[in-house]
Amino acid sequence: MQFIKNMNGTASPAKVEPATKQKPEKKLNTLMGVYLPSLEHIFGIIFFIRLTWIVGTGGLVESFFIAFLCCLATFLTAVSISAVATNGVMAGGGPYFLISRNLGQEFGGAVGILYYLGITVEAGLYIIGGVELLLRYMAPQINIFGHAEHTAENVFNNFRVYGTVILAVLFVCVFLGVRFVSAIGAVSFLAVTLAILAIYAGILKTAIAPPDLKICMLGNRLLSSHAFTVNGQVLCTKERFCFHESVNASRNSTNGTLDELCPIFERYCNIDNATGDWQCDAYFEKHEVQYVDAIPGLKNSPISRNAWSKYTQTGEFYPGEAGDAKRGEVVSDGSSSFMVLVGIFFPSVTGVLAGCDRSGDLRDPSRSIPIGTIGAQLTASLIYISCTLFFAGCVDTALLRDKYGESINGRLPIAALSWPNEWIVLIGAFLSTLGAGLVCLTSGPRLLQAIAKDQVMPFLNVFSVTTKRGEPVRALLLTVALAEAAILIASVDSVAPLLDMFFLMCYATINLACAVQTLLREPSWRPRFRYYHWTLSVVGFGLCMAIMFLSSWYFALVALVLVVCAYKYIEYKGAEKEYGDGIRGLSMSAARFALLRLEDAPLHTKNWRPQLLVLVELDEDFVPKNEKIVTFASQLKHGKGLTLLLSIIDGYFPDQTEVRSNAKAALKKLIVANKVKGFADVAVTRQMSETLCALVQTAGLGGMHPNTIIVSWPDEWHDGVGHRRVHLFTEAIRVAQAANLAVLVPVAVHKFPSNKERVEGYIDVWWIVYDGGLLMLLPFLLKQYKVWAKCKLRIFTVAHEEDNSIQMKKQLQNFIYQLRIEAHVDIVEMMDEDITAYTYDLTTRMEQRQQMLKALHLNRSRSTASIEVQTMVEMAHVHHQQHHHHHNSRHFTLSVDSEPEDSPPSATAEHEPKEANVIKMHDAVKLNKVIIERSREAQLVIINLPHPPKQGEDEFHWMDYLEVMSKGLNRVLWVKGTDQEVVTIFS
Repeated sequence: MQFIKNMNGTASPAKVEPATKQKPEKKLNTLMGVYLPSLEHIFGIIFFIRLTWIVGTGGLVESFFIAFLCCLATFLTAVSISAVATNGVMAGGGPYFLISRNLGQEFGGAVGILYYLGITVEAGLYIIGGVELLLRYMAPQINIFGHAEHTAENVFNNFRVYGTVILAVLFVCVFLGVRFVSAIGAVSFLAVTLAILAIYAGILKTAIAPPDLKICMLGNRLLSSHAFTVNGQVLCTKERFCFHESVNASRNSTNGTLDELCPIFERYCNIDNATGDWQCDAYFEKHEVQYVDAIPGLKNSPISRNAWSKYTQTGEFYPGEAGDAKRGEVVSDGSSSFMVLVGIFFPSVTGVLAGCDRSGDLRDPSRSIPIGTIGAQLTASLIYISCTLFFAGCVDTALLRDKYGESINGRLPIAALSWPNEWIVLIGAFLSTLGAGLVCLTSGPRLLQAIAKDQVMPFLNVFSVTTKRGEPVRALLLTVALAEAAILIASVDSVAPLLDMFFLMCYATINLACAVQTLLREPSWRPRFRYYHWTLSVVGFGLCMAIMFLSSWYFALVALVLVVCAYKYIEYKGAEKEYGDGIRGLSMSAARFALLRLEDAPLHTKNWRPQLLVLVELDEDFVPKNEKIVTFASQLKHGKGLTLLLSIIDGYFPDQTEVRSNAKAALKKLIVANKVKGFADVAVTRQMSETLCALVQTAGLGGMHPNTIIVSWPDEWHDGVGHRRVHLFTEAIRVAQAANLAVLVPVAVHKFPSNKERVEGYIDVWWIVYDGGLLMLLPFLLKQYKVWAKCKLRIFTVAHEEDNSIQMKKQLQNFIYQLRIEAHVDIVEMMDEDITAYTYDLTTRMEQRQQMLKALHLNRSRSTASIEVQTMVEMAHVHHQQHHHHHNSRHFTLSVDSEPEDSPPSATAEHEPKEANVIKMHDAVKLNKVIIERSREAQLVIINLPHPPKQGEDEFHWMDYLEVMSKGLNRVLWVKGTDQEVVTIFS
């Protein structure tokens, strides 16, 4: 039964998604749930009150391009929506659900919040537009603070008061439930449909009989109707005197009274008090007054005059020509440009997600969303593009640029074009704003509630609560408050560009989600909608981003910053739920590609970095016995390598699965606490040493396998269980050496500084045997971290009898300089018998050392000598690997004099005389004394680790030797390299 539930999408094998829990039966079909709300949302206020102005200002060419560009962006987004929405069960949450399930909760939450703000602000935009219709064109007499033609402050105050009232009414409607809103939406859509049909009917009628509507022009200056209308009588003339029908005056009179002056003449001319003559404006003198058709219609199409743009600045009546509103000239109330028009027009096509917003209330979202969304988008695109062409072909350019219809007595230009009555358009437009506002106030709270329910942003959890009827009342209250804030702006043109950013960011992300999923070809990507392609999504993404920056580049940057901040906040808080998303799939594909590339190409010295395998010992409560070893590993993070924490537990794996899970969880906590860049794993076994050997050989994947192992010094190896600890410790080193891994052994790791400490002093390197440069690279990496940043590096090199110490110091200083490492170099002269522990290393490297010395003694320039040293080191490394079998007889052990490795153990090998051990321990004491003299106060002493004893040889004498050598030092790090070059002087 559980499997059947999973197949039906009601549960997930891992976790049950809140969006797929059992819900009440959904009733809305494609028509009522998607198509009509989308069209109702698309045909908002911009279409009715700004489209004619956009055509007149931008011209046919640019306005057509704007409409086509915006419609294409939303069409491609609708295709991507259809593909993403049909890839599985679509539940509540709309765009947030789509993005979070395809790009992850970080993207989904960040963009979802932005889209929620867009819906909320859009509700305010529609209400402001509705109030503009009401107070400017339908009932200007109800203005409280003065007529719309009065000061801008009075206009805005009127908009704020009536906008708040309308918002309160819409709130009550939404509170009654989504089904009530759908019923109102049907009525609203019917009114919008009739309004659009009336506009098309008026356009077609102009081909036969254009409307008798005139506008008054002075040259190319459009005059407002109040400038040439007196008591309802049109007086569009340049004459000085006008005689009203109610005035009986002789036309032969040479002196008329002031009341008989024509209104236009009176506005442009004044009596010169000195001469008594009339002085008129120069423009008035040069140009004639014309009373022309406002709508020539298709019969006398003005399309050629409307072809090109006429962008103006504030106060201009024509590009580059300032006007005077006090004289009755219709002038621009703001600056216009292509970018401004794009920003104002785009909100008119933002309804493609209206169906997605109601996904939780749909009967079959996977079927309804593609059909309804694409159908609504194509319908709207056809109307917008055709109306752009028809407006340019029917309406005079002057009237098109008259944003508020001042030249036609304050009538709405698009309504004046309609037939049979302009009130069909006015009522339809007003109801469209109410319907679109209802859609926003319905979908916005549901989106916020879905985001809050997924707990991606903890401070939003309070909005996840719903009523018994499933209504998100708390989210609705917040939505209304934010919409009120938008209403207080009280300007459609100011709100529109801000609104674009919210929607365009969401559309771009949906296109990105579809493109990523298609390109990754994940097995789970199986959308029912087949008519999509990743190139369409990529183009849609690019268009959305381009329109963002075209409309308002600074708002676009603000939107991007908001998304990044929200993304990082969700990432910081940690998304608690995992749904599987394209970003994870993209990471897997990128990791696969990178691993294959690393496997194919050999590793160059310049690319070497410490890939750490850290052995962590846990107690019975899964508490690490040596947590500082993980801290030390984190302080090497500037090596840019990966870290694998490994713990081995004694037991039988089938009986210890829960123990293993708990131990792994404890290691992961260590990773998080110490900010380690890496992973954790636990092995349960009955054979500790054999398992260790297998894990060292197989750890990692492809080219990303560990090259360095960190194992802590067993502090209590002298106690009763010391034999087992010593054996595991030495076995780990032997295995690492056999696997060609470098070894780091911190002694008294509990004394090492935490990541919160800051140490000052010296890091001393005792470079007894050259091992590929690891001893020089490690302190450099440590100094990059804040804990060790204030420490200085000192390098002590051991010189032998045959070495020229002065020349060696000079040449090594030069070599260190060429390595770009700041360090003080000092030479310590010692006899060979004082460092017997390194006999094997010194013997196997004798030829290499002689070649290096010859290079160091060459009388060359600094750069040439350094390059020679580096070259000799690399050649010696190859030579050593080729002839390594010649030196196997020199393997070091404390209890055996040098014997061939392949010889059977003799009695002397098993039980070396105590006198020999005493001699070797005496050597250790002398070497320790030398180190103590120079490095007693050092914060960290790094020393070459001698070869471990062979399997079956006395391991305790070797441990004693190391302990004596490091006695009296603050912190010691034993290092054993692999002879592989890890530093180079070359760039």
